[in-house]
Parts: sequence; structure tokens; C-alpha cells
Amino acid sequence: MRQKNKVLIIDDHPLICDSYRKALHQVMKENQDIQMQIESAENCDTAKEKIMNSWTNDSWDLVFLDIRLPASKDRRILSGEDLGEMIRENHPLAKIIVATTFNDNYRIQNIFKSLNPEGFLIKNDLDPKELVSAIIKIMQGGVHYSQTVSNLMRIKMHRNINIDKKDRQILFELSLGTKMKDLPNIVPLSIAGIEKRKRILKEIFDVEDQGDKALILKARELGFI
Repeated sequence: MRQKNKVLIIDDHPLICDSYRKALHQVMKENQDIQMQIESAENCDTAKEKIMNSWTNDSWDLVFLDIRLPASKDRRILSGEDLGEMIRENHPLAKIIVATTFNDNYRIQNIFKSLNPEGFLIKNDLDPKELVSAIIKIMQGGVHYSQTVSNLMRIKMHRNINIDKKDRQILFELSLGTKMKDLPNIVPLSIAGIEKRKRILKEIFDVEDQGDKALILKARELGFI
């Protein structure tokens, strides 16, 4: 009997999506016992709908997840990282392959902490043969990290960066120019709580004595917004 797998590709770049589809079809060609039902989502809103509308007994088996996605229309889902947390909660057996252009060890470490993906690829490293090999390995219960990711993971961080969704919401809203007095209507924290988190974020990003603009620029440089 052929093994049926539901696969969801979440990425807003058609060429990347096409490379995933080609790799998946190659996997099926090389493994006649594997069958895949492939769907895709090009933005956070469509991805959320596909994640939430799939029943537990018909859950996703494999998800390709781009981290750098535009926020949802309601600004509740800020990036692929939030979608990944949603997948972990609603489809705990799904295997996640993160693919991103981020190549900073702080950002990568934070993604590992929040999602612990079975696969982690840097898009600039994508190679058709490696991609096919990674898919097979992950579907068989293994993990696969691209060479860049493995190298970055070996770099010892001087600071323990652990930024959660509230932190990312604060950074995102500040980047949009949202006033501090309006933030408690968006982020479920008091003004004092938001100010405290902002101080900690400035310490994390080494911009303690600088303004919000420096914080936003540093957070964007590292891929947190």
C-alpha cells in the first residue's frame, strides 16, 4: 500500500515553490510507495486557513515553511514563525522544514527554540539533490540542516536571545510607527510591561543608550521584523 502524505508549501516566491514541487515529485519517482498530496499558500492568511481547516485525522504530514512572510491582514500573524507555532499546536505530528534567507546565528537560534524544525535550510544553499535527500531523510524520521545552518549553530553566542511573540509584536508595531499609548490595545501588556520589554530588547541588541529607531534597525537587520 502506498504511503499517503499531505504536504503544505508556505512560501511567497513561485520559483522556490516550484523547486519544492519538483523535489517532491522526484521523491515519489524514486520511492513508488510514497504518495503526496501537495498544496501551497503564498501568504499568512491563506496559510492560517489551511492550517486551521484541516481536521486532526487529516492533518499535514510535511510543511515547507518560509519565515520571511508579510504579516496577516489583521496583524496577528507576523511571520512564518507564528505559523510554525500554530502548526506545532494543531498538527503536532507534522514535520516542519524551515527555509529562509536569514543567515544570522541569533535569528536561527531563536527559530530553533520556538519551532525545533526537523529541517532547516538556507535558501541560497538550496541544491536539488540535497533537497530530495533531505525530504526522504526527514520523512523517515531523521533531521536535516543545511551546511550554513550547521556552521552557524556551532558559533557560541555571547547573549541568550529568546524573543517571543509579544516581543516581535512590539518590534513590528514600533516599525509601523504605532504610538506607545496605543500598543496595549494590540499587545496584551500594560504600558509599563511594554516599556520593560523594550528595555530588555535594547540590551539584547546592544542599543541600550539609543532610541527606538536604532532598536528597529537592529531587529530588522537580524530578521526579527
